[in-house]
Amino acid sequence: MNINVSRRGFLKGSAAGATALFVGVNAKGVLAAGNMAAAATDMNPFVKIDANGVVTVIIKHFEMGQGTTTGLSTLVAEELDANWDTIQIDFAPADVERYKNLFFGAQGTGGSTSMANSFMQYREAGAAARDLLVRAAADSWGVDVASITVENGMIKSGSNSGHFGEFVAAASTMEAVEKPTVKTPDQFKLIGSEKLHRVDNSGKTTGTAMFAMDVNLPGMIYAAILRSPKFGGTVVSFDDSAAKEVVGFIAAQTLPNKAGVVAFGKNTWAAFQARDALSVEWDFSAAEVRSTDQMVADHKAMLDSPAFDASHATPLASVAPVLEGAAKTIDAEFTFPFLAHAPLEPENCTIEPTDFGVRVHDGCQFPTFTRPTVAAILGLEPAQVEVKTLYAGGSYGRRANATSDYNAEAAMAFAVSGKKVPVKLVWSREDDIKGGYYRPMSAHRAKIGLDAGGKITGWDHRIATKSIVKGTPFAAMVQGDVDPTSVEGVAESLYNVPNFGIGLSDFETPVPINWWRSVGHTHTGFVMESLMDMVATETGQDPIEMRLSMLDASNANQARMIEAIKLAREISGWKEGDKRGFASHFSFNTCVAVVADVTVEDTSVHVNKLFMAVECGVAVNPDVIRAQMEGGAGFALSAIYRNEITLTDGEVDQYNFPDYEMLRNPEMPEVEVAIVSSNGAPTGVGEPGVPPTGPAVANAIFAQTGTRIMDLPMTKAGFDFV
Repeated sequence: MNINVSRRGFLKGSAAGATALFVGVNAKGVLAAGNMAAAATDMNPFVKIDANGVVTVIIKHFEMGQGTTTGLSTLVAEELDANWDTIQIDFAPADVERYKNLFFGAQGTGGSTSMANSFMQYREAGAAARDLLVRAAADSWGVDVASITVENGMIKSGSNSGHFGEFVAAASTMEAVEKPTVKTPDQFKLIGSEKLHRVDNSGKTTGTAMFAMDVNLPGMIYAAILRSPKFGGTVVSFDDSAAKEVVGFIAAQTLPNKAGVVAFGKNTWAAFQARDALSVEWDFSAAEVRSTDQMVADHKAMLDSPAFDASHATPLASVAPVLEGAAKTIDAEFTFPFLAHAPLEPENCTIEPTDFGVRVHDGCQFPTFTRPTVAAILGLEPAQVEVKTLYAGGSYGRRANATSDYNAEAAMAFAVSGKKVPVKLVWSREDDIKGGYYRPMSAHRAKIGLDAGGKITGWDHRIATKSIVKGTPFAAMVQGDVDPTSVEGVAESLYNVPNFGIGLSDFETPVPINWWRSVGHTHTGFVMESLMDMVATETGQDPIEMRLSMLDASNANQARMIEAIKLAREISGWKEGDKRGFASHFSFNTCVAVVADVTVEDTSVHVNKLFMAVECGVAVNPDVIRAQMEGGAGFALSAIYRNEITLTDGEVDQYNFPDYEMLRNPEMPEVEVAIVSSNGAPTGVGEPGVPPTGPAVANAIFAQTGTRIMDLPMTKAGFDFV
């Protein structure tokens, strides 16, 4: 018998032997209901209601502070008419068939898709649970279901009343409707409410919420890894004689892949101290040995002859004759550095032996990758790997890499330790900053043709960057040799630009790169909106009016962007001749427009206020949306001001926050967020606030100084930020 230990362990813990109603998806992929026995055999739940009436929402996406637990709980509670104050959450086990991201086909969180892919799934689960409880109550009281009302977890009909828990036993024996009726927007009480508190507020403010870093198991030992100082280096030999002098040192072993040496200690500090005392001989024959200046030059050289056409409609070669006939051209070149994710909680993972295999304790962003990776290293079947997902203290894409690197490291450490006791791998901040999986370096070159009337006639756009998805399980995303994440934001621009050709070249380097909050849009959005501002300046047009003139309201997404732009103009009080900066960008199916109010004194820059308008479909949790826009803006500013990862002879120069500086409180501007009213399906909000923030600030600096910033970070232009 093949026992799925993830489901088995999860159900044991969630039901705790009590009578409960489970509602979820069965093996046929349709809504079903039942008790614990049914859930254990044929159904993985989204909703559990116990005999006390407590509603637990099973969260299929991990929580890194972006609000998924609150959002998914809102969807269930809305349709169930549950008492919001008593809602609880639990993270789903690893089970790709039942808990997959409907957009990815894999169990994972990313691309600002959590709400979008779950919107109807969780609402229907809540609606099905409500229907079951109402029918059970109607049977119990001998009344018509039409006479029953449900509010705040209470069911009523005339003089009869009871809480959810009184009816779960009967409801768990009934058949769930496959397609329950869900509410219309005019019936929403919780969706769109400004009054909901986040479901994770209490645990995070009291310190009771369990993060991966908090795991402490009996008999656990700690692991720290000395990795190659150059990416791609491997271990030849090591000497641990100095490490043996460290109090609490246990042992040291070369990792099976020879990528590093793991030191084991009785506590984290002992593991770190022993790791730092190791002496290792490295083989750098396959390692990156270039410095940043050379890598930038190599990127720029690739712009001369792009390897691939990335335009959906216009071959790059066809643009040249158009530009030759232009009355005027605009030429520009941009460069962007490697960037670290720098989440507050560095990577960590604990693996413990179980009767059936192993249990992985992790703020796990992609169980679909983690399970088979750990299983392969330990010689297990994926079903023998239980993933216990905990809160993550940030990620921004770092935990979603296709190699599951830190999970793989933890598995290798567990393997060489003997597999007898739990092993906790902990990265230091220095490990995190120097450890790679960065936002890739990139270079752009654009040439824009204008006619005598100032209209765009052609656009030649070239990009060089390392592909995030090629050679990974995400390679199916590649379209005709083009990694869409390298050109997103340019290839999918909403602006109606004639003769828009796009060329792409893939940069090669052993430096590991990965998704970074808003992925390719982090550089493409900056370039596009800087170029749009350059066109507006060159042609004497108002930056907002020019953008509106390049959008067609008959196109659904362009119409949404028009609404976002107009709302940003309204809340900011923008007037023609305004010396502030503007940018707008479409990413993750969401439209965001930003006006930046900036003060420049000599070379000192202070961003006073950002006005942000977002069109993201129905606003499930307005407060979460505003927080995500604010957080995205702060994240963007932190990067564009002064952040960069540089290399000298292949070794990373930065090591911690003193030289990879996060945004400080006095530097964070006031942010006013306005949400476009919509009843459309929700779209992403975690990432779309990032791309337009940087160019809005850059355009504001240009408006006041005449200096166009095209090489990031902005300190390269001689500015400092206060």
